[in-house]
Amino acid sequence: MRTISSAMGGCLLLLIAGTTQAEWSANIGFASDYYFRGVFQGSSSASGGVDFEENGFYAGTWAAQVGEGNGNGLEVDAYFGYAGEIDDISYSLGYTGYFYTGDFDDTYQEISLGGGYGVLTLDLAVGQYEAFDAPTLDYVYYAVTLEKNGFYGRYAGFSRDFDGAYFELGYGTSVAGIDVGIAVISSNDDLVGQSEESLVFTIGKTFDL
Repeated sequence: MRTISSAMGGCLLLLIAGTTQAEWSANIGFASDYYFRGVFQGSSSASGGVDFEENGFYAGTWAAQVGEGNGNGLEVDAYFGYAGEIDDISYSLGYTGYFYTGDFDDTYQEISLGGGYGVLTLDLAVGQYEAFDAPTLDYVYYAVTLEKNGFYGRYAGFSRDFDGAYFELGYGTSVAGIDVGIAVISSNDDLVGQSEESLVFTIGKTFDL
């Protein structure tokens, strides 16, 4: 489940001032269960995407199977933004839209901010959910992540019209160019209706284009 406007002027100035280093990449992946922000999206989910990056500016699209059985279609994400570093401090500003085929879910659109220092990363997203024929809902997503040597722990949740929180503990590494990961996700009842714990395995590969 990867933010703009006035800040884009400064980002474009940085792009013009920097040396052009454009990079294209593609990725494919598989998750034993697809969870996004602590909420179950589907089992045995395949995914894939394409990304572009140039001097900190990024844009891309990513899609994954959602739903059960033969599936309820695809989640298709589109995103762009800017990410950079000042000494040991990292930062990011971006937009993401989450779109769905079929009737699995409706459209989400959000602006996100991120910052990190050392092992600590803070993320914040402010968005709207179209909610089919119901009134549009507003939400704020927040996450605090500690990561070192592939091990990470994350506490995250929602406020405003959404509610609930989850904790995720996991490990990711690369073996012979293949990315593999394992995570334990514990979501509370405010988030998913009945508190639950899940074990998720992931595998993926990124290719330079």
